[in-house]
Amino acid sequence: MPQHFFAPCPRGLESLLQAELTALGAQAVQTTEAGVAFSGDFTLCMRANLESRLASRILWQVARGSYQHAQDLYDAALACPWGDWFRPEQTLRVDTRAHRCPLKSLDFVTLRVKDAICDQFRAREGRRPSIDTQQPHMRVHVYLDASTYFLYLDTSGEALFKRGRRPEFGDAALKKNLAAGILQLCGWQPETPLLDPFCGSGAFLLEAAEQSLGRAPGLERSFAFENIQGWDLHAWNELRAQALSLVQAPRPLPLWGRDLKGDAIASTRANLAAAGLEACVHLKQVNMLESSAPTATGILVANPPYGVRMGEQEQLARFYPELGHVLKRQYAGWDAWILTADLRLAKLIRLHPARRIPLFNGALECRLFHFPLVAGSHRRPRAPAAPSVT
Repeated sequence: MPQHFFAPCPRGLESLLQAELTALGAQAVQTTEAGVAFSGDFTLCMRANLESRLASRILWQVARGSYQHAQDLYDAALACPWGDWFRPEQTLRVDTRAHRCPLKSLDFVTLRVKDAICDQFRAREGRRPSIDTQQPHMRVHVYLDASTYFLYLDTSGEALFKRGRRPEFGDAALKKNLAAGILQLCGWQPETPLLDPFCGSGAFLLEAAEQSLGRAPGLERSFAFENIQGWDLHAWNELRAQALSLVQAPRPLPLWGRDLKGDAIASTRANLAAAGLEACVHLKQVNMLESSAPTATGILVANPPYGVRMGEQEQLARFYPELGHVLKRQYAGWDAWILTADLRLAKLIRLHPARRIPLFNGALECRLFHFPLVAGSHRRPRAPAAPSVT
């Protein structure tokens, strides 16, 4: 019997996630704001956890109905067979999100759902799960719209953009699923030259290297479904073995990371080394304004710093025209894709964007600008004057 699932994702990537899940075999795929609903079996659920590069989580819908009061949500949660899915010695966390919800307190909703789960365990088992808000075994998600509730059991555990147990070095400004989505929007494919001139902690480069080597994003981590009773872990071991058989050995790839700051290069190198990918990427500390393209053609993708304080904004207002000049002069033949929350960039960089794609980096509204780079001026040549008639 098909099950119903929901996969949240960064806002702006919903259509890409829809196509990705469809390719994995999902049925009844439907986009919503910041996510995709779909149907399938539990093997599909495990495959989506293992292979999705864009989803933040895979949530299994265990109940849905209408509500008016918080007591309705308590009753709905009490009716679910939680004891069939996990044990009272496993820890629990409940999260609530809502859109146009008429109830005054979402915290109270969270408390009532948690109480219902614990009351059911206490009645059936004589003991209840402990609450762990940091690293619980099981997570229950409540979503409320104006009149309908959804109860989900989280099959992922840690968010899917946390690709493994490796430590992260540096300030991770971009989550890996957003970086993966941007690479798709850029049209990047493995073996296409890729340059990140503001590499920071290396999100784009890590993602590109993993894709180039055929690494499924979930290969180096565990999932919450491994804690769910009755789950087909034999099928999971087969899926994982199949994914492992496709992984290629690290090798030098046409991937370049640059940054003005030495600590950013060090962070990128440390993250690549922790993932076993240091040999795949060429790193160099260099000022973008003094750089040149490493190959004749390729894709430049960047998430440059954007200022918050007035002094930073003034400095960037001077920097953007210089950046546009360097792109035009030194990167002709390349495609530049720049993600920024500073919407002045399109005007100040003095290049004509071919596309402006709205995206959200967390709650921060951004634009992904596409600048196809050609040699010389981007202005249309003036038509020659007509000869005078005497």
